[in-house]
Amino acid sequence: MDAELNVSYITLDGYVEVHKYRFVYFVTMFAAYLLIICFNSSIVCLIFNHQNLHEPMYIFIAALLLNSVLYSTNIYPKLLIDFLSEKQIISYSACIFQYFILYSLGSAEFLLLTAMSYDRYVSICKPLQYPTIMTKRNICILLVLAWVLAACHVVVPTILSAETKLCNFTFKGIVCNNAIYGLLCVQTSALSVYGVVAVVDLIILPFLFIIFTYTKIFIIAYRSGREVRRKAAETCLPHLMVLISFSSLSVYDIVIARVESSFPKTARLIMTLQAIVYHSLFNPLIYGLKMKEISKHLNRLFCPARII
Repeated sequence: MDAELNVSYITLDGYVEVHKYRFVYFVTMFAAYLLIICFNSSIVCLIFNHQNLHEPMYIFIAALLLNSVLYSTNIYPKLLIDFLSEKQIISYSACIFQYFILYSLGSAEFLLLTAMSYDRYVSICKPLQYPTIMTKRNICILLVLAWVLAACHVVVPTILSAETKLCNFTFKGIVCNNAIYGLLCVQTSALSVYGVVAVVDLIILPFLFIIFTYTKIFIIAYRSGREVRRKAAETCLPHLMVLISFSSLSVYDIVIARVESSFPKTARLIMTLQAIVYHSLFNPLIYGLKMKEISKHLNRLFCPARII
């Protein structure tokens, strides 16, 4: 019976003194989850309800924030259960599922940021062609491609990992990320090769495309008048801030699978919590404060007394 339990379940060994600080962990993360849901959902609802926000730029922002809600919902409920449990365990099938959702939505975030950079590029560098290029049909295609392509890329390593025998049943983390490869008896060459292909397709190429588009935007803005520079700064800087934030956390996630054995447990926990809290709260704050139209509607919603 014990052998069967070991095969079916793995122990999550990434927590630090969870039995001592379980309620501190629980209250903190529960509050963070509520804030993520409220902040992101508020802006999504604003964009959905106000006709003047039904523009491509705001639709992509809504998609990005919705993606953050789904990303957090894949992680937080299990975390909250673990904080209150005597044993922090998860079935390997559930871990694989969490891994699939985690990287599908994480990769979709990069692709959504890529679509947003293309939208800004067309808006600023090809303004006369913007209405014919960024049609509702093309926006829907870009949104669907972002989620579908990401899922299609991640499903292959997910299946390969699910079919590989486990030799280790202690996972040095709290969220099932690519460190699960350390649980496998043998990491097949197909899994390694496909992992490199996925990183190139879902991270490196989109990142290079984003850098290319924003370089073109800043060149055009520099050569143009003050109004174009103002528009570029107002709409592009929030996207760049989100890109830099997400890219930094993605680099950590890629590296952790390689140096995981020598990475201090406390530092790993802090970085993981930062990855799942910071970015999902950072996005709505950046767009809510830096995007003029969204900020205006938020002020009307939460500070009606200030509106004359």
